[in-house]
Amino acid sequence: MSAAPDRRATASLFVQVLMLVGVSLITAQAISVFLLFNLPPPVPDFYRFSEIAQALQGQPGDLIERRDLQYELTRSPPDGQSTADSMIWARDQLAEDLGVAQSDLVIAKTYRLPISDRRVFRIVRDRMERAGGEGQEDRFLVAPFEIAMKRPDGQWAVVRPERGLGLNVWQQRVLLWFLLSALVMAPIAWMFARRLSKPFRLFAEAAERLGRDPEAPPLAIHGSAEISVAVRAFNQMQQRLRLYVQDRTAMVGAIAHDLRTPLTRLRFRIENAPEDQRAKMASDIDQMEAMVAATLGFVRDATKPGQRTRLELASLVESVCDEMAETGAAIEVERAEKVVIEGDPIALRRLVTNLVENAIKFGDRARARVIIEDRAVVIEIEDEGPGIPEEDMERIFEPFYRREPSRSRGTGGIGLGLAVVRSIARSHGGDVTMINRAGGGLTARVLLPA
Repeated sequence: MSAAPDRRATASLFVQVLMLVGVSLITAQAISVFLLFNLPPPVPDFYRFSEIAQALQGQPGDLIERRDLQYELTRSPPDGQSTADSMIWARDQLAEDLGVAQSDLVIAKTYRLPISDRRVFRIVRDRMERAGGEGQEDRFLVAPFEIAMKRPDGQWAVVRPERGLGLNVWQQRVLLWFLLSALVMAPIAWMFARRLSKPFRLFAEAAERLGRDPEAPPLAIHGSAEISVAVRAFNQMQQRLRLYVQDRTAMVGAIAHDLRTPLTRLRFRIENAPEDQRAKMASDIDQMEAMVAATLGFVRDATKPGQRTRLELASLVESVCDEMAETGAAIEVERAEKVVIEGDPIALRRLVTNLVENAIKFGDRARARVIIEDRAVVIEIEDEGPGIPEEDMERIFEPFYRREPSRSRGTGGIGLGLAVVRSIARSHGGDVTMINRAGGGLTARVLLPA
C-alpha cells in the first residue's frame, strides 16, 4: 500500500514557537506602554515639615490618605545620613523649625522627587490641600525616609512612615500589568499550544492503531515541516514492515505447500516397505501432513486478516462457551457487563475457542469470564489441570511445541493452538499469558485494549 499523499506542510516548529514568543513579548510591552501613558503616575506619601516636626516632638497627628508617622526612641541615630544639597537644606529648615542644632538632626534613607514631574507635584499639592494645609506650602519630604533628633537626655527620637501591610502602588501596577498580559495572552497561547500539540496527538493515536491493526491505513496528518517528515518516515516504515511480514509468511506457506509433494511420493514408496515398518512410516507421514496442513491454515489466516469492526466481547465469549457446552463439554461462563471493542470477530472467536478447548483437554473443566481493568479488557479462561512449570510458560506459545510428545488429535494436536492465540492477541494490540493458580489449575489471561 502506498504512502498517503504529502500535504503542504505548515511553518516549522521553530518558526511557530518563535512567533509565539514574539507575539507574547510584543503584546506584553504594548500593554505596559498603554498603562504607562494612560494611568496617572503613582504618588508616594508626602509629609510636610510641620507634620514631621510635630511627630519628632512625640505628637504625631492623624494623617489623611497617607501612612501614619511612626515614633520611637533609640540610643543612636540611623545609618545612611543623606549628603545631598536638598537634604542638607531640609535638615537646616527642620532644625530651625524645631529650635535645635543642625548637628542634632539626621535625615536618612530619603527619596528625591524629580523636579520635572510637574503632574506629580500638582497631585501632591491637591492632597496637601485636602489634608488641611495651606496649599502653597511646598516644603515636604517623600517617603521613605528616617529623621532622627537628639533629645536632651541623649536619646534619639526617630520618625519614619509606617510600613504598609499590602502592596505599594508600584507593586500593584506591576501586578496589574502581569495580570492583563496573562489575560490577553492566554487565548493566544492556548491556540498556539493546541495547534502545535494536535499533530503529535494524532500521530500517537495512529501509531497505537497500527499496533492493534497491522493493515491500518497510512497516516495523513497535516502539520509542521518536522511532522511531515516524521509522517513520511512512519508510513515508509509501516509499508516495509508489512512487506517484510508478508514475504516471510508467504515463504513459510510456500515451503509448507512444497513439502506436500515429497510427502506424497514417500507415501507411495512405503507401499514396498516391510509390513512391520510400514505402519510407523505412515504414522510419521500423517503427522508431517497434519503439520503442513496446520501451517498452511495459519499462513492463510495471517495473510488474509478479517475486517475489523465494533463488537461486544462478553457476548462473543458467552456464545463460544454455550456452543461448546451443547456438545457436552464441562464449561461455565460468568455473565459480565457489555464491553465493546474494535476487532476481527472471526479471529477473536478462534482465540476463545482455542483457549477453551485447551482448558477442557488438559484441565477437564473450563471457566470463562470477561473483566475490565483500567483501560483494558481481560478474558480469563481457567481450568482444573495440573498447571505448567514456570520454565515452560513462554515455550508453550512457540509453534509446534508440545509438552506431551504425541501429535495425535486425541492428546492435543500439533502445537499451533496457543501460537495462534498469541498471534491474534498481539495483532489486536494485546497479549496473552498463562498463570498457575495457588489452589491448582491454570489461568489463560488475554489482555486487549478497550
